[in-house]
Amino acid sequence: MSRFRVLLAALVAVTFLTGLGVAVVPVSPSMPSASADTVSSPRADAIRSLLERRARALLERDETAFTADLDPQADPGFRQRQRDLFRNLAAVPLAEWEYRLEGETDLSALDLPAGDEWWAPDVRLSYRLSGVDVEPSSQGMAYLFTRRGDQWYLNSDTALEPIGKRTWRGPWDFGPCHVLTGTGGFVLSHPGGEVLAARVLAELDGAVTAVTEVWGAAWSRQVAVLIPASAEEMVALVGPGFATGSIAGVAVADRIDPDTHTARGQRVVLNPDSAGVLSPLSLRVLLRHEITHIAARGETVDGAPMWVLEGFADYVGYRRSDVPPRKAAPLLAAQVRQGLPTALPADGDFRGAAMELAYQQSWSLNLYLASSLGEPGLVQLYRRLARVRASEVDGVLVEVTGDDTAALVRGWQDFLRQAFP
Repeated sequence: MSRFRVLLAALVAVTFLTGLGVAVVPVSPSMPSASADTVSSPRADAIRSLLERRARALLERDETAFTADLDPQADPGFRQRQRDLFRNLAAVPLAEWEYRLEGETDLSALDLPAGDEWWAPDVRLSYRLSGVDVEPSSQGMAYLFTRRGDQWYLNSDTALEPIGKRTWRGPWDFGPCHVLTGTGGFVLSHPGGEVLAARVLAELDGAVTAVTEVWGAAWSRQVAVLIPASAEEMVALVGPGFATGSIAGVAVADRIDPDTHTARGQRVVLNPDSAGVLSPLSLRVLLRHEITHIAARGETVDGAPMWVLEGFADYVGYRRSDVPPRKAAPLLAAQVRQGLPTALPADGDFRGAAMELAYQQSWSLNLYLASSLGEPGLVQLYRRLARVRASEVDGVLVEVTGDDTAALVRGWQDFLRQAFP
């Protein structure tokens, strides 16, 4: 989720993810992996062959072959959307695109028209963006197939919605994709988004470099920034809880592996209405904040302290911006005049009326830690604290810094007295 900050009379959008688990769709331990194909039968073999033809046709840019397996009796709108999908993907740098079968869906609750046979295996799309994804992203596709005579066809990707099964939608489901490429990744937009896309590309390489200077080189250093063209697309990419008019950007992933400390399907998604009006400085802070989440996400666990996760991302976002503390954190400056904070920001403070102050406090905490521990020390502490829950913070602080939470608060208070005289 995001919020706006007034900075030097310019809007600065800085986004946050609750425990870095929000806007992430974790894979259930019982769910087969994207590499597992768990269905075996003559019917499954026929569908598998159909999907293999579909994937190969897409990668080889053969529209005739891609549409050959669409049901000739399917809804004309579905058939047209599939043709549009194929054309919209033309500029997207795909390294991989394939489908897997994982079980099946009970169709007894659906009132299906007459046909030889209907089947809805659980289909997962596995795709990888060139240069950005080390491992493929895996998404569920609620496909319905029908057999007419000896031939199986793809009939629909919406017919299962009444029973709670929905097809994942990517940017290519919403319009032609334009791609601008830089050293640090690429920016994907639609017609009408060219101006913002060009601004983002101009900042992207510098943002990746800035994050790497702090975090180190042990991350992909390649980022895909998506600029949706509509509220509907924003919802599809980040979820309804984050697709509001006040959000400027969200860093998302579809899977985090806590054992290997890696994340799949990481993207930065910008709200064009909000991000498009930001000043150059504001956009720079936003991108560096979000890309920090992408670089560090594999090192985090759900429930890690928000003041660590968001304060660190703000620290990287504002680093070397020459913004005075009073301008970057006006609410905190006002608080210091009334009385110093006596405790670390709680996770609950990052919601509601206290949210902006919690962000400013967290930024100043990380600024203090960087001044006392040095940037390498701050990163080391982040890596440790981002893997624990709030109840374990005190022990980690003692182990890494030699001081407990009470000592951290006292040192922070001294720092605030100097930073906000």
